[in-house]
Amino acid sequence: MSPLWIALALLLVPALWLMSVPLRSAQRVHDDQQAFEANDLGAQQNVAIFRRRLASLEAAKARGEVSDEAFAQDKLTLERSLLEDTALMRRRALASPGSGRLVVPLVMVIMVMASLTWYYVEGAEGDLALLAVQRELQADPEATLPEYLARLEQEAARQPNNPNVWAALFPLYRDSGRSTKALDALNQLIALEGRAPSLLAQLAQLRFFMAGRELTPEVQALIDETQALDPREPTILGLLGLHAFDSGDYELAIDRWRRAVASVNDPDAVASFREGIRVAQEQLDEANANADGDANTAANPDAQE
Repeated sequence: MSPLWIALALLLVPALWLMSVPLRSAQRVHDDQQAFEANDLGAQQNVAIFRRRLASLEAAKARGEVSDEAFAQDKLTLERSLLEDTALMRRRALASPGSGRLVVPLVMVIMVMASLTWYYVEGAEGDLALLAVQRELQADPEATLPEYLARLEQEAARQPNNPNVWAALFPLYRDSGRSTKALDALNQLIALEGRAPSLLAQLAQLRFFMAGRELTPEVQALIDETQALDPREPTILGLLGLHAFDSGDYELAIDRWRRAVASVNDPDAVASFREGIRVAQEQLDEANANADGDANTAANPDAQE
């Protein structure tokens, strides 16, 4: 059993124990209530109070302080009050301490099932399974890339709606030269995560390389969409810098890569961009030197002779 399920069980056990308290204390509570009702002197006290008030009323009548009509009315009031108090004190018979015992276990089962269902829907069970596969393969020194991909593809088939599976597959496909599968994985990821600038930039970059480093209309549309969302997206700036470098526009390439360096946090990406800037600067200096040499030759044709 994984540590996660052990933790869930440890959380459920106290909850189930608390829910079982009514079952364990039902008999004691029933006995205490029954004893309380058996020893309740409230009715006797009400009768005693009624008798004292009635005696006082009779004494007042004997002294001539109360007329016969008033005496009859007050006595009727006392009798009604006694009857009302007695009616209020009547109690229904206590239910058996075993009644309703099936409800608590039923609620306990429902709670466990609801908790597990909620975790399955909202929890990270799929991500944990993916992480377990990744750790297992990383710990195996003999694991090959095809084996790694096969295991991740099994996870993709088992949980196709988990974006983390496609996010793990995409770079493996891309870096191993499986461009078509990389494209499918990235499209699946975009369908699940939405058209975020970073994902659109990677899609544009992938299609750029699949098109032989050409800015096709499809690639340009992706670039425009990405820059409308994030003008400083470093992957797009890097792509534009590479296209400018291939076209011989070294100044534009340097500008794009410098802007990318200002927007990226990955040290490896920064190092790559700076290396590109260095090479582009060398090419630019060489081109300028050649241009200056050609200009000097054109200005002094006799010097060449």
